[in-house]
Amino acid sequence: MEAFLIFAQIFYFEIFYSLFYLLFASFILCAQVKISPDLISQLEQKSSVEAILWLKEKALFPTYQDSWSKEKKTEFVYQTLIQHAQRSQKQLKEVLTNRNISFNSFWIVNAIRCKINQEDLQILQQRTDLQAILYDQAVKQSFDLPANLLSLNPRSPDLTWGIRRMAVDKVWELGIDGTGVILAGHDTGYKWDMDGIKEKYRGWNGTDVDHNYNWHDAIHDISPLSADSVNPCGLNLITPCDDHGHGTHTAGTMVGRTDDLSYGVAPGAKWMGCRNMERGNGAPSTYIECFEFFLAPTDLQGQNPRTDLAPHAINNSWFCSPEEGCNPTNFSFMEEVVDHLTLAGIVVVVSAGNNGHTCGTIAFPPAYFTNSLTVGSFAENDTISSFSSIGPVYTDSSLRIKPDVVAPGSGVLSRPLSGQLEAWNGTSMAGPHVAGLVALIIHANPELAGQVEKIKEIIKQSARPHEAAIQCDSFLATAIPNYMYGFGKVMADEAVRRAIILKSKNPYSNQKTLNILPNPVGEFMTIQSEIDENYTILISDLNNKYIQEIKIKSKSQKIDLSSLKPGFYFLKKTNESKCYKFVKI
Repeated sequence: MEAFLIFAQIFYFEIFYSLFYLLFASFILCAQVKISPDLISQLEQKSSVEAILWLKEKALFPTYQDSWSKEKKTEFVYQTLIQHAQRSQKQLKEVLTNRNISFNSFWIVNAIRCKINQEDLQILQQRTDLQAILYDQAVKQSFDLPANLLSLNPRSPDLTWGIRRMAVDKVWELGIDGTGVILAGHDTGYKWDMDGIKEKYRGWNGTDVDHNYNWHDAIHDISPLSADSVNPCGLNLITPCDDHGHGTHTAGTMVGRTDDLSYGVAPGAKWMGCRNMERGNGAPSTYIECFEFFLAPTDLQGQNPRTDLAPHAINNSWFCSPEEGCNPTNFSFMEEVVDHLTLAGIVVVVSAGNNGHTCGTIAFPPAYFTNSLTVGSFAENDTISSFSSIGPVYTDSSLRIKPDVVAPGSGVLSRPLSGQLEAWNGTSMAGPHVAGLVALIIHANPELAGQVEKIKEIIKQSARPHEAAIQCDSFLATAIPNYMYGFGKVMADEAVRRAIILKSKNPYSNQKTLNILPNPVGEFMTIQSEIDENYTILISDLNNKYIQEIKIKSKSQKIDLSSLKPGFYFLKKTNESKCYKFVKI
């Protein structure tokens, strides 16, 4: 559905689709291939419709190893998927070609998009290699942004409330800002040269811009959900553009920073983007096309894929609604895509939705998927936002707990197309806070790049827990996690602390003569030496500024560091040139 700034009631859709399936149940049961009721209905009104042919045969990854690096995971998953698609789709492509049906092949999920008529459907539904024939176009729904959700905030603070509440500023004091990490977003597009995010765009080197491998446009047609046939950006863009403003606002929350305001969680990270919605309206194929681009970025002609340029995390401030063609017939189709991205070592961060506090409102792709890191919203008063969707998940009868965590999503300051600071509300605003947090975690411990489950676990276990405010079925409101807050409110400082502790090798100490325990250190540090001698150590900061001198009189001595601020420091013996690096948290 158009970016999560609109409140909706899902129960109407549940009743609607239940009745719809009853009407076409006999037809579907008789067919060898599952056929979307929407596709059948539209073919009664039109001569041809857009469809997705979903093949039965799934790619397998028997030699996959979770211990692999992100780069190896991404390349392995990509090669496996594309080779599988090329082989398994060969006969179907020949049939489509012989019938003069133009098509586009997907590989991130084994499927082909094409336009078919009633005769084509009759032939295709008899094929044994097809699992389903899905509808890939939307039906009319208006897209308006409620004025009360968009208000210009005249404040220009040094730090936004969300940055402070997550303790992101404490992480920055450690020198950790997301440097070396790539974040992606697919949304309404991006105004790449907006002040605050231009400097963080991977395609900008400070002098010239190169959009190859950094931008893709999945919008090739005007959505039937749009009010007119003229898109302000155009179609098939080779230069990033935002036809709405929502995408630009979310990018700012991930990486934004200007001279007068720090509002992005990971201002040291770089970002790349894809437009998956036409003025806020997408379709299954547009979402999948962007996901494919992120797993194997291509040049502007869609050629020469490079998995080494895939992002570490993807922000998804959108959901696929019934109006856009997503319904129970293709939910699992969409979930396969998220599963493959997770295998590839990419964290998929998803906004929970804005359907409010009725039990089970987290109900649409990709928020309810197991492998999505689903993010709800809390407000500045430290309670759940009134619009934030909650679990448990009824859609697939799993009753799984969602969201996973909550993040600042009410009154979030960033810059949309106007260039002025605007405070927007929505879980769309919460999601990019967590995408930025992923960047901080990987910067703190690069060994975690590609370790999706470890990163997710760090984020969940480091969150501030909060009990749910309402009761849903037999689930306890007092349980942690729960269906309203998940594991709780994300905390960047604690997440980064856990990431540093998980380092397999301690790069901050040399064991040959001195041993620093623990490292990172808290209020106290113990220095151990192999030799029983008296010596003096000097402590300095990263700028080589002298901080403290300490006399050591035993092999193992405890030192009070409570006066030091959090950060990186050097320690050395006065009679040696060798330095030992340690972290104070």
